[in-house]
Amino acid sequence: MKINWGTGLAIGMVAFISFIMYFVVTMLTNKEFEHDLVTEEYYKAELHFQQDIDAEENANALPENIQSERTKDGYLLKFPESLVISGVKGNVYMYRPSNEKLDFNIPFVLAGTDLLIPDEKMIGGRWNIHVTWEHLGKEYLYKTEILY
Repeated sequence: MKINWGTGLAIGMVAFISFIMYFVVTMLTNKEFEHDLVTEEYYKAELHFQQDIDAEENANALPENIQSERTKDGYLLKFPESLVISGVKGNVYMYRPSNEKLDFNIPFVLAGTDLLIPDEKMIGGRWNIHVTWEHLGKEYLYKTEILY
């Protein structure tokens, strides 16, 4: 059977469309290719963006900022000793870009200068750490990215 150019063109177009549709369906249904938004309430978070900038500038204006390091027990955040420790309360938000289910918050009221994030909550990989705290009526924000 001889195929003319019109039939060959139609077969080629159907094959190409089938190929593209296969990849579209695969990408939409396969859980491996599922990506989460950075935040569920994006526009609500956008309204607080200037407050975050001001809080980060407040933290950068401190004589020394939070120091962080990995220890055998977990991840240690050391607050500056110049702060009146009894007046510091805040929240640590651990964001895992690759898996929303691993994100967690740790509210805290400091009794000393150190705050330990337990090792069992930390899984190896990239983490974004956002520490927000309030001291003497002023808000502060410390952000960092780590590989644990």
